[in-house]
Amino acid sequence: MASTNTSQATRHPGGGRVALNEHLPVDHKLNQVYRYGAGLMGLILLAFGILGLTHNLGFFDTGNDTVAGLNTNGALSVLSICVGLLLFVGMVIGGNFASTLNMVLGILFIFSGFVNLGLLDTDANFLNFRIQNVLFSFVVGIMLMWFGMYGRVSSTLPHDNPYWKARHPEEAAREEQARAERMEKGRMQAGRMLPREGSESGRQERPPG
Repeated sequence: MASTNTSQATRHPGGGRVALNEHLPVDHKLNQVYRYGAGLMGLILLAFGILGLTHNLGFFDTGNDTVAGLNTNGALSVLSICVGLLLFVGMVIGGNFASTLNMVLGILFIFSGFVNLGLLDTDANFLNFRIQNVLFSFVVGIMLMWFGMYGRVSSTLPHDNPYWKARHPEEAAREEQARAERMEKGRMQAGRMLPREGSESGRQERPPG
């Protein structure tokens, strides 16, 4: 019976290309990391943005209004809510989309930290950043990149990892063939070890009559 939850890797005939399937089982380890990472960071940003809006701050206010120790204004609150909702979309979709989204947003957060670091105490600081906001942006960026790169960006990925298989299709095919041959050999050996019907080992001694 064909399962709607396809395997984590698919080998295409001829090309040998293996790719991580977008429809991973919900309990797949990589999928769980991408989903939970996007959901956790999205929840933090969403909460920060909503709390900022409840303070009725001006859209480009550059005062000292803070939420959870971070400076904010209307623009930063709305931006945080939008990014948080986008991360929730990634959590729902999962798979490659969530992984890539986490990495891209992580890079953007780190880039934003550097840009706003240079804009501190200037008239161009429209998002009302302070040094604590810059540090928070770096932390969020690093966490998102870690969640996105987990099990995907490394030189020491295990050989059963779908991303390793996608990058080494020929070697993955050889290992799969060798694994199948070992399994077949094991089944044949197990079959020879079973007692044959009618053999001496399979007979029961009859009581003397």
